[in-house]
Amino acid sequence: MSAAVVEGPVRRVAVLGAESSGKSTLCEALARHFGTVWVPEYLREFVDTHGRVPFESDQYPIALAQRAREEEAAAQARRFLFCDTTPLMTALYSRQYWGRVDPQLAELDRRHDYAWTLVTAPDGPWEPDGLQRESEAVRQQVHAMLVETLARRQIAYVLLEGGLEQRLRRVEALLASA
Repeated sequence: MSAAVVEGPVRRVAVLGAESSGKSTLCEALARHFGTVWVPEYLREFVDTHGRVPFESDQYPIALAQRAREEEAAAQARRFLFCDTTPLMTALYSRQYWGRVDPQLAELDRRHDYAWTLVTAPDGPWEPDGLQRESEAVRQQVHAMLVETLARRQIAYVLLEGGLEQRLRRVEALLASA
């Protein structure tokens, strides 16, 4: 009988940010660097599958699917699980577009249980992405809403600025002692 290797609990890292701020690129690079997996943003798949942006009634199911994919990926992760968005962002976009958040989504959003929260600054060029992306103005507005929400809820976060290499170095230093 061989002994199982125990590595300790997987620590989830939330990577948040407005549209076109480099979340997916960063998550993929971090997972590769740390030899683990990452959770892509389910919203992209939703838009591709349905050929449209979500309706308000889609927001809670999208956030549920995101969390379910996190749970699945956590079973395969090693040391860290990088999560490209969380229900918090889904709730922010609900506020942005409909002026309110479904109570079930709000409850899911309140369970922000990540070891680290990283925020990608909207400091690179804005790039349209078909149905999913709106404008530079909306990107800046969502970023401001995000940092205000994190501050109000007293969720500690690290703002990542600059290019991919600069962001990677910053996160590597942050997670080095974990």
